[in-house]
Order: sequence, then C-alpha cells, then structure tokens
Amino acid sequence: MTDLLHRADRLRADRTPFVLATVVRAERPTSAKAGDRALVLPDGTMEGFVGGTCAESTVRLQGLRLLETGESTLLRITPDGSDVTSEREGLLTVSNPCLSGGTLEIFLETMIPAPLVYVQGEAPVARAMVDVARSIGWEAVSGPASAVPLDASAVVVASHGRDEIESLTAAVKADVPYIALVASRKRALAVIGELPLTDLEKARIHAPAGLDIGARTAPEIALSILAEVISKRPRQTAPPPGRIELPLLQVPAASKVAVAKDVICAMDVAISPDALQYEHEGTMYYFCGSGCRRAFIDNPARYL
Repeated sequence: MTDLLHRADRLRADRTPFVLATVVRAERPTSAKAGDRALVLPDGTMEGFVGGTCAESTVRLQGLRLLETGESTLLRITPDGSDVTSEREGLLTVSNPCLSGGTLEIFLETMIPAPLVYVQGEAPVARAMVDVARSIGWEAVSGPASAVPLDASAVVVASHGRDEIESLTAAVKADVPYIALVASRKRALAVIGELPLTDLEKARIHAPAGLDIGARTAPEIALSILAEVISKRPRQTAPPPGRIELPLLQVPAASKVAVAKDVICAMDVAISPDALQYEHEGTMYYFCGSGCRRAFIDNPARYL
C-alpha cells in the first residue's frame, strides 16, 4: 500500500491524471476488504487491488469515464440489479452478475492536475503571472519558447519583444487552449501580422491580453489575464445523479472511452491493455472476468 501511495505521488509530480479507487465497504463474500486501493491510469491500466477481475473491470470502466469529466463518485458494485434503479446523490450503483456474491462500495477519487500556465518572459507582468496563478492553486512556470508543456492550459508571452514570434507560433502549433500576448494594441497588431500562421490561427491569440478591468499594475494585469483564461474555459453542466463534481479543475481533453460488450454476461468492458480479451476468427472479444473468457473459449459458437 505504501508503494501504491508513492506511485500516486509520482503521478502527481509528473502531472499524470489518475483515479484513486479505495474500498470503503465490503460485504462478504468478496476478495477485497475495506482499505484496499488501486490506481486507474488514463490508458486503462490498473495498479493495486480492489477485488477480482469482475470488480476490477467495473472499476476500470467507471474510472476512465470519470477521467473524462474530472468528477468523483462512490461506486457500489452489486451482483444483482435490485439497487441499480435507486438514484442517490453521490452514489453510482452498477450491477455485475459475475461477482462471487458480495457487494463492494468503492470511492473513486479523480486526481486531475491543476491548470498549468506557461509564462515566457522576465518582465514584471511575467513574474506577477507566476505569483498570481500559484495563489489560486494553479501551477505556473516560466521558460523559453521552445519548451511549451504539452498540457499547458495557457501560454502568456510577456517578453516585451524578445522571442515573441517563436513563442506565439509554438503555442499555436501545440494547440494550447489560451494564448495571450502582453503588449499595447498597436504593437500587438504588428507582432501578430508577422506570425507565420493562417488568419484562423492568428485569431486564437488574445492581444492585448486580459479582460478590460482597468488594470494598471503588473499584478492587476496578471489578474485580468487569469480572469480571461477562466472565462474561456468550457462550462461544465450540472453532474448527473451519482456524481460528485470537483470544482475549479481542468477537465483533460480526452476522447470517449472505447467500450466493448462482454458476449457472455453483456457487461460493458473498457478496451484497454489490461482488459481480458480473446481473438476468435479475426475478431477481438473483451470480457469482464476470467469466467466469461473461459466460457467463450470453450464454446464460441454458443455465444455468437
């Protein structure tokens, strides 16, 4: 367990999103017990233990779905469908007929890295950007144009003429959600006019940077820029029943979780490197647990 928590710390340091799954209640017969934990990574691999393969399959699928929304939830996995229709706030109930008979309640806590602001330049506004961003719980770093982080939420160029073309071009090519140039309106138009970009790409650059709040000092300008970054973030709708919304977190860009149907028990299974699978006549089939996989291998024709 200590190794697992150290692994979680390393993932946070590397800005890798993950879900920490913790068993909070286990109703016998189950192989897991309260306190067991596992990590669900963005590629669907799992580390740790929260039950057998059937429970693990459910945790993997729900964990990947939560990584898309940035939310957390209490997951109840039951072998029958008696509780599935009862919606309670903060609780998601899933029926898994392949369980050995017990019921598990697992808290799925989504760990999404704080938004990252990358600042290019050494001007007072650049230094203020780092301070103000960190004061609201965001991460902020400064560096050269060639080192824009792939997961940056915003790039702010405040170098007063140094490497502006290179920085802005690199940020656009990296598809950073928010890009801003700290400059007067006149100089901003001149700089943008020199960029080797299409008109559509140039239109993504906010120049002058920030909302017009009458900012004068460097910290006030930095605040106006962060306010604009926040205003441009996608709005999250109210979470569906059974989900706990985590506010002020950046939801990572991700495609929908690839899901296959277990041909034996009809459970949804996340397609991932760790998922149980078997290839038959050129088609790959995925299974929630080893029992379903064995049944299919023994007699594929029965289920096709």
